[in-house]
Amino acid sequence: MTHTHDVVVVGAGLAGLATTAELLAAGRRVLLLDAEPPASLGGQAWWSFGGLFLVDSPEQRRLGVRDSAELALADWLGSAAFADDGSDRWGRAWAESFVEFAAGDLRQWLHRQGVRWFPLVQWAERGGYLADGHGNSVPRFHVTWGTGPGLLEPFVRALLAGHRDGRVEVRFRHRATALTTTDGRVTGVRGDVLASDGVERGAPSSRAVVGAFEVDAPVVVVATGGIGANHELVRATWPTSAGRLPARMLSGVPDHVDGSGIEAARAAGAHVAHVGRMWHYPEGIANHSPVWSSHGIRILPGPSALWLDADGQRLPAPLFPGFDSLGALQHVTSRGDDHSWFVLDRTILGKELALSGSEQNPDLTGRDVALLLQRVRRGAVGPVEMFAQRSPEFVAAATPAELAAGMNALTGTSRIDPDALARTIAARDAQVATGLGKDLQVTATAMARRYVVDRAIRVAPPHRLLDPAHGPLYAVRLSVLTRKTLGGLATDLEGRVLRPDGEVLPGLWAVGEASGFGGGGVHGHRALEGTFLAGCLHTARTTARSLPTPH
Repeated sequence: MTHTHDVVVVGAGLAGLATTAELLAAGRRVLLLDAEPPASLGGQAWWSFGGLFLVDSPEQRRLGVRDSAELALADWLGSAAFADDGSDRWGRAWAESFVEFAAGDLRQWLHRQGVRWFPLVQWAERGGYLADGHGNSVPRFHVTWGTGPGLLEPFVRALLAGHRDGRVEVRFRHRATALTTTDGRVTGVRGDVLASDGVERGAPSSRAVVGAFEVDAPVVVVATGGIGANHELVRATWPTSAGRLPARMLSGVPDHVDGSGIEAARAAGAHVAHVGRMWHYPEGIANHSPVWSSHGIRILPGPSALWLDADGQRLPAPLFPGFDSLGALQHVTSRGDDHSWFVLDRTILGKELALSGSEQNPDLTGRDVALLLQRVRRGAVGPVEMFAQRSPEFVAAATPAELAAGMNALTGTSRIDPDALARTIAARDAQVATGLGKDLQVTATAMARRYVVDRAIRVAPPHRLLDPAHGPLYAVRLSVLTRKTLGGLATDLEGRVLRPDGEVLPGLWAVGEASGFGGGGVHGHRALEGTFLAGCLHTARTTARSLPTPH
């Protein structure tokens, strides 16, 4: 049988677009299927901050950061805690390959395609444990100039060029519901044709079915993402050892990120590995202008704010803001709570809190240098301050007692004791006033200011929260924000999907989050920030370059 295409790619997010671009560069003919309207091309990546995990980059070296592939791999393995029973064989192999990619070809490959980065490398997911434990030893979070849309540009450009040349066909509103098999081999895709819908990017689109489709292909690549918007499935697969995910959660991904592509592959005989491994965030706040259902945004915090549980008690060390997201999440869920709090002041709010996402950072997204410089002007109102003015999740007050009253009013409870809150803040302030102190968060914050970027733009100078010169006080209610699937379709180092017995399932490949970013679990139990988008690119490029040529 002859085909006008020799590869079908299912999913038009970053992983699907990058796969398609690599295939087009190799002269392949591609059919790209996506359930969403054209406005949502690029998927979740468009909404992202565009942060990439790069190792020993020119940006790092200019800032005096000493990094290496060996140090990055040690950090990765300390975070992943891969099992020794063989179940993480492919995840570890992909991890080693990824670190090599992040220290080698990744930056050059993107730079040749016009991608650039904000020169001030950020330090995300610091860890705070022992040397061989979780976290980044050095800053590695490179924000793309143009954020998520800027990272997508070269791949969208390649798609449009391929479409003009007739080498790629794109069918939007085609939702894959099953993979067809012949004699144990995946030979195509079938599904529903959905009604046309002119909704804005990311908004829930109609699921009205107006037809059916079935396509044949010798190669099918699943690039449909994870399960983050399917809260029922997220709760069902969350490990009981990590507590209970709350009934009220926010979504960090649009509604279509529902795990349907992974399930279709499973039904065709694929092995889905490590389903209980997920990477959700405890620092979510509801979007005051939501686009998708339960739309939440993640706060990217500096280290100075006090992190309190729902009863007003400080989270244990080293669960400080920006140190161990998953550890903090598991602390919240093990208590059965649906929220926690940041307590801070105006100075910390303005300098240390950032909002993840392209739409929340118009200066970086729009590559507007003049607008970007306004962030650091004295008295300037940045994106976070503007968001705080519109969001009910932020409580402002002059005193701890007033702050506690506002926190309780927001939750409709009396869990925050005003006297206890005042004592907690005063005890922290006394440690700061010493200029030294025994409080691990105070000492970690002082250490962070040794890094030139943190000192300049990300970490406020040490000061007392109760100093009126830095007021008012703020409390921010933080909710669980669903985001990434760390497990996924098991793949070998060529991206070929494996069966439960470890053998290859012929005809099927997987990339991006659907593959657990490679091997069904490249991150193990914990991830390092900046590795998600880069993981999409790594699996896409590796898999596309490994696909068999048509006969």
